Amino acid sequence: MPRFPRIFPILTLGATLAFAAQPTSEPLDINTATPTQLKALPGMGDAYVRRIIEGRPYTAKNQLVARGVLPQPAYDKISSRIVAKRPAH
Repeated sequence: MPRFPRIFPILTLGATLAFAAQPTSEPLDINTATPTQLKALPGMGDAYVRRIIEGRPYTAKNQLVARGVLPQPAYDKISSRIVAKRPAH
């Protein structure tokens, strides 16, 4: 009888990684996103993620450029994938 338990965890890990890599259809809220979620956006490294988080809250996503948090080319890469929902008062 074959030993499937050795192969099965590898298949599970591969399925998990494939699932995590798929983009979601809902835009990411830059006011509430975690550092890990922000870093998953194209071109976002640790420095940009830190600057986005330190600049919160945002009332509009284009404030990332207007406030000098991101340069225009970096913003252009992510603008279709983000939103800035207004924080509740």
